[in-house]
Amino acid sequence: MEIGIDSFAAIMSGTSADTLSPAGRIANLIEEIETADRCGLDVFGIGEHHRPEFLDSAPAIILAAAAARTKSIRLTSAVTVLSAADPVRVFQEFATLDLISKGRAEIVVGRGSFGEAYPLFGLRFEDYDALFAEKLQLLLEIRANDKVHWSGKFRPELSGQGIYPRPYQAELPIWLGVGGTRQSFARAGLLGLPLMVAIIGGEFRRFRPLVDLYREAWRRAGHPPENQRVGVHALGFVAKSSAEARDAFFPGWSDMFTEIGRERGWPPVTRAQFEAQCGPGGAFLIGDPETVARKLHEASDDLGGVSRFTFQMSSASTDHQAMLKSIELLGTQVAPIVRESVSVNP
Repeated sequence: MEIGIDSFAAIMSGTSADTLSPAGRIANLIEEIETADRCGLDVFGIGEHHRPEFLDSAPAIILAAAAARTKSIRLTSAVTVLSAADPVRVFQEFATLDLISKGRAEIVVGRGSFGEAYPLFGLRFEDYDALFAEKLQLLLEIRANDKVHWSGKFRPELSGQGIYPRPYQAELPIWLGVGGTRQSFARAGLLGLPLMVAIIGGEFRRFRPLVDLYREAWRRAGHPPENQRVGVHALGFVAKSSAEARDAFFPGWSDMFTEIGRERGWPPVTRAQFEAQCGPGGAFLIGDPETVARKLHEASDDLGGVSRFTFQMSSASTDHQAMLKSIELLGTQVAPIVRESVSVNP
Protein backbone atom coordinates (compact mmCIF):
# COMPACT_ATOMS: atom_id res chain seq x y z
CA MET A 1 0.00 0.00 0.00
CA GLU A 2 1.21 3.48 -0.89
CA ILE A 3 0.78 6.25 1.68
CA GLY A 4 0.97 9.95 0.99
CA ILE A 5 -0.36 13.43 1.64
CA ASP A 6 -2.66 15.82 -0.19
CA SER A 7 -2.53 19.55 0.49
CA PHE A 8 -4.80 22.42 -0.49
CA ALA A 9 -2.18 24.98 0.55
CA ALA A 10 -4.68 26.32 3.07
CA ILE A 11 -4.05 29.68 4.67
CA MET A 12 -6.68 30.06 7.38
CA SER A 13 -6.89 33.22 9.44
CA GLY A 14 -9.19 32.06 12.17
CA THR A 15 -7.00 29.48 13.90
CA SER A 16 -3.82 31.37 14.73
CA ALA A 17 -2.89 34.83 15.93
CA ASP A 18 0.24 34.68 13.79
CA THR A 19 -1.20 34.23 10.32
CA LEU A 20 1.42 33.45 7.71
CA SER A 21 1.81 35.50 4.58
CA PRO A 22 1.00 33.63 1.35
CA ALA A 23 4.73 33.47 0.56
CA GLY A 24 5.42 32.03 4.00
CA ARG A 25 2.72 29.39 3.62
CA ILE A 26 4.10 28.29 0.23
CA ALA A 27 7.60 28.07 1.73
CA ASN A 28 6.22 25.87 4.51
CA LEU A 29 4.41 23.71 1.97
CA ILE A 30 7.60 23.06 0.02
CA GLU A 31 9.29 22.07 3.28
CA GLU A 32 6.40 19.68 4.00
CA ILE A 33 6.91 18.00 0.62
CA GLU A 34 10.66 17.75 1.23
CA THR A 35 9.98 16.18 4.64
CA ALA A 36 7.55 13.67 3.14
CA ASP A 37 10.19 12.70 0.58
CA ARG A 38 12.90 12.34 3.20
CA CYS A 39 10.65 10.24 5.47
CA GLY A 40 9.84 7.73 2.76
CA LEU A 41 6.24 8.60 1.89
CA ASP A 42 5.12 7.55 -1.57
CA VAL A 43 3.18 10.49 -2.96
CA PHE A 44 2.34 14.17 -2.37
CA GLY A 45 -0.66 15.81 -4.04
CA ILE A 46 -1.65 19.45 -4.47
CA GLY A 47 -5.30 20.36 -4.94
CA GLU A 48 -6.80 23.06 -7.12
CA HIS A 49 -9.08 25.79 -5.81
CA HIS A 50 -9.77 29.39 -6.75
CA ARG A 51 -10.75 30.71 -3.32
CA PRO A 52 -9.09 33.13 -0.88
CA GLU A 53 -8.37 30.51 1.78
CA PHE A 54 -6.32 28.30 -0.55
CA LEU A 55 -3.12 29.01 -2.50
CA ASP A 56 -3.29 26.06 -4.91
CA SER A 57 -4.82 27.60 -8.04
CA ALA A 58 -1.70 26.57 -10.05
CA PRO A 59 -0.77 23.15 -8.62
CA ALA A 60 1.68 22.21 -11.38
CA ILE A 61 3.91 25.16 -10.46
CA ILE A 62 4.03 24.17 -6.80
CA LEU A 63 4.76 20.58 -7.75
CA ALA A 64 7.53 21.66 -10.14
CA ALA A 65 9.19 23.64 -7.36
CA ALA A 66 8.99 20.55 -5.16
CA ALA A 67 10.30 18.29 -7.93
CA ALA A 68 13.58 20.18 -8.01
CA ARG A 69 14.03 19.65 -4.25
CA THR A 70 12.95 16.00 -3.86
CA LYS A 71 14.32 12.67 -5.02
CA SER A 72 11.80 9.85 -4.94
CA ILE A 73 8.30 10.94 -3.90
CA ARG A 74 5.65 10.92 -6.62
CA LEU A 75 4.01 14.29 -7.31
CA THR A 76 0.39 14.61 -8.33
CA SER A 77 -2.59 16.91 -8.57
CA ALA A 78 -5.39 16.32 -6.07
CA VAL A 79 -7.44 17.07 -8.12
CA THR A 80 -7.04 18.93 -11.40
CA VAL A 81 -10.43 20.52 -12.15
CA LEU A 82 -10.40 19.24 -15.70
CA SER A 83 -13.88 20.53 -16.55
CA ALA A 84 -12.60 24.12 -16.28
CA ALA A 85 -9.18 23.51 -17.89
CA ASP A 86 -7.75 23.01 -21.36
CA PRO A 87 -6.65 19.36 -21.60
CA VAL A 88 -3.84 20.33 -23.96
CA ARG A 89 -2.37 22.71 -21.41
CA VAL A 90 -2.91 20.26 -18.54
CA PHE A 91 -0.99 17.57 -20.41
CA GLN A 92 1.84 19.97 -21.29
CA GLU A 93 2.19 21.14 -17.69
CA PHE A 94 2.31 17.66 -16.21
CA ALA A 95 4.52 16.28 -18.97
CA THR A 96 6.95 19.08 -18.13
CA LEU A 97 6.66 18.22 -14.43
CA ASP A 98 7.42 14.62 -15.36
CA LEU A 99 10.60 15.69 -17.13
CA ILE A 100 11.71 17.84 -14.18
CA SER A 101 11.04 15.02 -11.71
CA LYS A 102 12.40 12.29 -14.03
CA GLY A 103 9.22 10.26 -14.09
CA ARG A 104 7.48 11.05 -10.81
CA ALA A 105 4.44 13.02 -12.07
CA GLU A 106 0.82 11.90 -11.99
CA ILE A 107 -2.54 13.57 -12.53
CA VAL A 108 -5.76 13.03 -10.61
CA VAL A 109 -8.57 14.59 -12.64
CA GLY A 110 -12.04 15.46 -11.41
CA ARG A 111 -14.86 17.95 -11.60
CA GLY A 112 -14.09 19.74 -8.33
CA SER A 113 -16.17 20.04 -5.17
CA PHE A 114 -16.55 23.83 -5.56
CA GLY A 115 -18.00 25.70 -8.50
CA GLU A 116 -15.88 28.86 -8.58
CA ALA A 117 -13.69 27.72 -11.49
CA TYR A 118 -16.57 27.62 -13.96
CA PRO A 119 -17.53 31.32 -14.11
CA LEU A 120 -13.88 32.29 -13.62
CA PHE A 121 -12.97 30.63 -16.92
CA GLY A 122 -16.17 31.55 -18.76
CA LEU A 123 -17.91 28.18 -18.48
CA ARG A 124 -21.47 27.27 -17.53
CA PHE A 125 -21.92 25.18 -14.40
CA GLU A 126 -24.95 23.64 -16.14
CA ASP A 127 -22.47 21.91 -18.47
CA TYR A 128 -20.73 20.28 -15.48
CA ASP A 129 -21.06 16.67 -16.71
CA ALA A 130 -20.65 17.25 -20.43
CA LEU A 131 -17.54 19.38 -19.93
CA PHE A 132 -15.81 16.71 -17.91
CA ALA A 133 -16.71 13.80 -20.18
CA GLU A 134 -15.46 15.61 -23.29
CA LYS A 135 -12.28 16.95 -21.76
CA LEU A 136 -11.35 13.63 -20.18
CA GLN A 137 -11.73 11.95 -23.58
CA LEU A 138 -9.42 14.54 -25.11
CA LEU A 139 -6.83 14.24 -22.32
CA LEU A 140 -6.67 10.46 -22.81
CA GLU A 141 -6.36 10.93 -26.55
CA ILE A 142 -3.43 13.31 -26.03
CA ARG A 143 -1.76 10.85 -23.68
CA ALA A 144 -2.00 8.13 -26.34
CA ASN A 145 -0.91 10.24 -29.34
CA ASP A 146 1.44 13.17 -29.76
CA LYS A 147 -0.50 14.33 -32.85
CA VAL A 148 -4.24 14.48 -32.28
CA HIS A 149 -7.25 14.70 -34.56
CA TRP A 150 -10.24 15.67 -32.43
CA SER A 151 -13.37 17.79 -32.37
CA GLY A 152 -15.88 18.57 -29.65
CA LYS A 153 -18.33 21.10 -28.32
CA PHE A 154 -16.27 23.03 -25.78
CA ARG A 155 -12.88 23.49 -27.41
CA PRO A 156 -11.61 24.32 -30.93
CA GLU A 157 -10.83 21.18 -32.91
CA LEU A 158 -7.39 19.68 -33.33
CA SER A 159 -6.36 18.61 -36.83
CA GLY A 160 -3.12 16.77 -36.24
CA GLN A 161 -1.17 19.40 -34.30
CA GLY A 162 1.67 18.03 -32.20
CA ILE A 163 1.32 18.32 -28.43
CA TYR A 164 4.67 18.62 -26.69
CA PRO A 165 6.65 17.92 -24.62
CA ARG A 166 6.01 14.25 -24.12
CA PRO A 167 6.53 12.92 -20.59
CA TYR A 168 9.52 11.08 -19.19
CA GLN A 169 7.32 8.06 -18.39
CA ALA A 170 6.09 5.90 -21.23
CA GLU A 171 2.56 6.70 -20.10
CA LEU A 172 1.70 9.54 -17.75
CA PRO A 173 -0.51 8.11 -14.95
CA ILE A 174 -4.01 9.61 -14.90
CA TRP A 175 -6.33 8.78 -11.99
CA LEU A 176 -10.03 9.59 -11.89
CA GLY A 177 -11.02 11.43 -8.72
CA VAL A 178 -14.57 10.71 -7.55
CA GLY A 179 -16.94 11.58 -4.72
CA GLY A 180 -20.16 9.59 -4.30
CA THR A 181 -21.64 9.48 -7.81
CA ARG A 182 -22.24 6.00 -9.23
CA GLN A 183 -21.65 7.22 -12.77
CA SER A 184 -18.15 8.40 -11.88
CA PHE A 185 -17.14 5.06 -10.37
CA ALA A 186 -18.46 3.18 -13.40
CA ARG A 187 -16.73 5.59 -15.81
CA ALA A 188 -13.35 4.98 -14.16
CA GLY A 189 -13.80 1.23 -14.53
CA LEU A 190 -14.98 1.39 -18.14
CA LEU A 191 -12.03 3.62 -19.10
CA GLY A 192 -9.50 1.48 -17.24
CA LEU A 193 -8.32 4.34 -15.02
CA PRO A 194 -7.10 4.06 -11.43
CA LEU A 195 -9.73 5.32 -8.98
CA MET A 196 -9.18 7.95 -6.26
CA VAL A 197 -12.14 8.18 -3.87
CA ALA A 198 -12.57 11.26 -1.66
CA ILE A 199 -14.02 10.11 1.68
CA ILE A 200 -14.19 13.07 4.05
CA GLY A 201 -16.91 11.86 6.40
CA GLY A 202 -19.23 8.99 7.25
CA GLU A 203 -17.86 5.47 7.17
CA PHE A 204 -15.42 3.85 4.76
CA ARG A 205 -17.53 0.71 4.45
CA ARG A 206 -20.46 2.67 3.00
CA PHE A 207 -18.38 3.22 -0.15
CA ARG A 208 -17.85 -0.51 -0.74
CA PRO A 209 -20.81 -0.91 -3.16
CA LEU A 210 -19.46 1.96 -5.29
CA VAL A 211 -15.94 0.54 -5.30
CA ASP A 212 -17.37 -2.84 -6.27
CA LEU A 213 -19.24 -1.11 -9.12
CA TYR A 214 -15.88 0.23 -10.33
CA ARG A 215 -14.33 -3.23 -10.17
CA GLU A 216 -17.23 -4.81 -12.02
CA ALA A 217 -17.16 -2.13 -14.76
CA TRP A 218 -13.41 -2.74 -15.09
CA ARG A 219 -13.94 -6.48 -15.43
CA ARG A 220 -16.70 -6.12 -18.02
CA ALA A 221 -14.59 -3.73 -20.08
CA GLY A 222 -11.85 -6.37 -20.23
CA HIS A 223 -9.01 -4.32 -18.77
CA PRO A 224 -6.03 -6.21 -17.28
CA PRO A 225 -6.89 -6.98 -13.64
CA GLU A 226 -3.32 -6.32 -12.51
CA ASN A 227 -3.64 -2.65 -13.57
CA GLN A 228 -6.66 -1.92 -11.38
CA ARG A 229 -5.96 0.43 -8.46
CA VAL A 230 -8.16 1.97 -5.78
CA GLY A 231 -6.98 4.98 -3.81
CA VAL A 232 -8.61 6.88 -0.96
CA HIS A 233 -8.23 10.55 -0.07
CA ALA A 234 -9.24 11.12 3.57
CA LEU A 235 -8.77 13.61 6.38
CA GLY A 236 -5.90 12.57 8.62
CA PHE A 237 -3.27 13.65 11.09
CA VAL A 238 -0.75 11.88 13.32
CA ALA A 239 0.75 12.88 16.68
CA LYS A 240 2.38 11.12 19.62
CA SER A 241 -1.01 10.64 21.26
CA SER A 242 -4.52 10.55 19.84
CA ALA A 243 -5.59 13.42 22.10
CA GLU A 244 -2.75 15.58 20.80
CA ALA A 245 -3.62 14.75 17.19
CA ARG A 246 -7.28 15.61 17.67
CA ASP A 247 -6.54 18.87 19.45
CA ALA A 248 -4.13 19.92 16.71
CA PHE A 249 -6.54 19.15 13.88
CA PHE A 250 -9.91 20.22 15.27
CA PRO A 251 -9.64 24.05 15.23
CA GLY A 252 -8.71 24.28 11.55
CA TRP A 253 -11.20 21.58 10.59
CA SER A 254 -13.95 23.39 12.48
CA ASP A 255 -13.18 26.73 10.83
CA MET A 256 -12.91 25.25 7.35
CA PHE A 257 -16.05 23.13 7.42
CA THR A 258 -18.15 25.67 9.26
CA GLU A 259 -17.33 28.20 6.53
CA ILE A 260 -18.09 25.69 3.78
CA GLY A 261 -21.30 24.77 5.59
CA ARG A 262 -22.34 28.41 5.83
CA GLU A 263 -22.05 28.70 2.05
CA ARG A 264 -24.08 25.54 1.52
CA GLY A 265 -26.71 26.06 4.18
CA TRP A 266 -25.40 23.50 6.68
CA PRO A 267 -25.29 24.03 10.45
CA PRO A 268 -21.91 24.65 12.15
CA VAL A 269 -19.87 21.53 12.85
CA THR A 270 -19.36 20.40 16.46
CA ARG A 271 -16.61 18.77 18.49
CA ALA A 272 -18.90 15.80 19.11
CA GLN A 273 -19.23 15.21 15.36
CA PHE A 274 -15.47 15.45 15.02
CA GLU A 275 -14.81 12.98 17.84
CA ALA A 276 -17.27 10.50 16.34
CA GLN A 277 -15.43 10.61 13.01
CA CYS A 278 -12.11 10.03 14.78
CA GLY A 279 -13.48 7.01 16.60
CA PRO A 280 -13.98 3.40 15.45
CA GLY A 281 -15.77 3.24 12.12
CA GLY A 282 -15.35 6.97 11.43
CA ALA A 283 -13.59 8.19 8.31
CA PHE A 284 -11.00 10.46 9.98
CA LEU A 285 -7.50 8.96 10.12
CA ILE A 286 -6.51 11.01 13.17
CA GLY A 287 -4.59 9.70 16.17
CA ASP A 288 -1.34 8.18 17.37
CA PRO A 289 0.65 6.01 14.91
CA GLU A 290 -0.81 2.70 16.09
CA THR A 291 -4.38 3.99 15.95
CA VAL A 292 -3.96 5.42 12.47
CA ALA A 293 -2.25 2.26 11.18
CA ARG A 294 -5.10 0.15 12.54
CA LYS A 295 -7.73 2.38 10.92
CA LEU A 296 -5.90 2.20 7.59
CA HIS A 297 -5.89 -1.58 7.80
CA GLU A 298 -9.60 -1.67 8.67
CA ALA A 299 -10.51 0.80 5.92
CA SER A 300 -8.64 -1.24 3.33
CA ASP A 301 -10.51 -4.36 4.44
CA ASP A 302 -13.84 -2.49 4.36
CA LEU A 303 -13.23 -1.46 0.74
CA GLY A 304 -11.91 -4.80 -0.49
CA GLY A 305 -8.27 -3.69 -0.75
CA VAL A 306 -6.82 -0.22 -1.22
CA SER A 307 -3.66 0.53 -3.19
CA ARG A 308 -3.09 4.09 -1.96
CA PHE A 309 -4.19 6.28 0.96
CA THR A 310 -3.54 10.02 0.91
CA PHE A 311 -3.97 12.16 4.03
CA GLN A 312 -5.53 15.62 3.70
CA MET A 313 -3.82 17.53 6.53
CA SER A 314 -4.45 21.13 5.46
CA SER A 315 -6.76 21.81 8.40
CA ALA A 316 -3.75 21.72 10.74
CA SER A 317 -1.51 23.88 8.56
CA THR A 318 -1.28 26.82 10.96
CA ASP A 319 1.08 24.84 13.22
CA HIS A 320 3.97 24.15 10.87
CA GLN A 321 6.07 22.20 13.34
CA ALA A 322 3.13 19.95 14.20
CA MET A 323 2.62 19.37 10.47
CA LEU A 324 6.25 18.38 9.97
CA LYS A 325 6.13 16.06 12.98
CA SER A 326 2.92 14.47 11.70
CA ILE A 327 4.49 13.86 8.30
CA GLU A 328 7.54 12.34 9.97
CA LEU A 329 5.39 10.01 12.10
CA LEU A 330 3.32 9.02 9.08
CA GLY A 331 6.42 8.11 7.09
CA THR A 332 8.57 6.52 9.79
CA GLN A 333 6.00 4.83 12.04
CA VAL A 334 2.60 4.47 10.38
CA ALA A 335 3.75 3.47 6.90
CA PRO A 336 6.09 0.66 8.03
CA ILE A 337 3.34 -0.89 10.17
CA VAL A 338 0.82 -0.74 7.33
CA ARG A 339 3.16 -1.97 4.63
CA GLU A 340 4.07 -4.98 6.74
CA SER A 341 0.51 -5.91 7.73
CA VAL A 342 -1.73 -5.01 4.79
CA SER A 343 -1.86 -7.26 1.78
CA VAL A 344 -3.58 -5.54 -1.14
CA ASN A 345 -4.94 -7.30 -4.20
CA PRO A 346 -5.49 -4.33 -6.56
